[in-house]
Amino acid sequence: MGYVCKAVVAVLTLLVSCSFMHMGGSAPLDLTRGFTELPLKSSNLVIQSPYDLPKSARYSFANGVHKLWVYAKDKPHSRQSKTLPRSEIRIKGYDYSSGVWQFEGQGFVPRGTSGVCIMQVFGATRPRATTFMLRTYKGSISYYRTPVLVPNIWGKWFKLNVIHDVERSNVKIYIDGVLVHEASGRGGAKHYFKVGVYAQDDASYYMESRWRGIRILKKN
Repeated sequence: MGYVCKAVVAVLTLLVSCSFMHMGGSAPLDLTRGFTELPLKSSNLVIQSPYDLPKSARYSFANGVHKLWVYAKDKPHSRQSKTLPRSEIRIKGYDYSSGVWQFEGQGFVPRGTSGVCIMQVFGATRPRATTFMLRTYKGSISYYRTPVLVPNIWGKWFKLNVIHDVERSNVKIYIDGVLVHEASGRGGAKHYFKVGVYAQDDASYYMESRWRGIRILKKN
């Protein structure tokens, strides 16, 4: 009887595999192959939040999830800054000016959060300040303001991979393992990654994003 069960399982596995391949399916793409993961400690995660409030007023970490939030009325992250409110994690210790670098993480945007940057590759040739911004507007996520990359993401976890090739001046954005956008770089002498919430045009009064499984990798 044991042999019969094993044979049935083998046949079913073969049928599923053939059906999957017939539909054009393939094994999930390992975007981190050929990259080396770099160690991340708490000292590598610098919180930038309204200067007049304690960090705990706009950031929390529990059960492996970084939660960052801000209000449209909040002050910038420093007295000298003229920028809009933010609560972001600035990856420190891995600034780069050459090579191929990758950010990986799982993000979550609650319903109502809109008009905000939730991830960025900082650094560009002036007058620009960033090479890439992932923003959310009315439930969709986009490359800067446009184009829309994925609609209807409110209340759903998604996996984000951003690969920045400095020498080739190229940025690739993957959502849940699928390449959703490819763009040219924007120059700049130094770059680093940031996640959280940073108010943009048409920002909602309350803005929040959550992140887990953050990884920084460099191509071998």
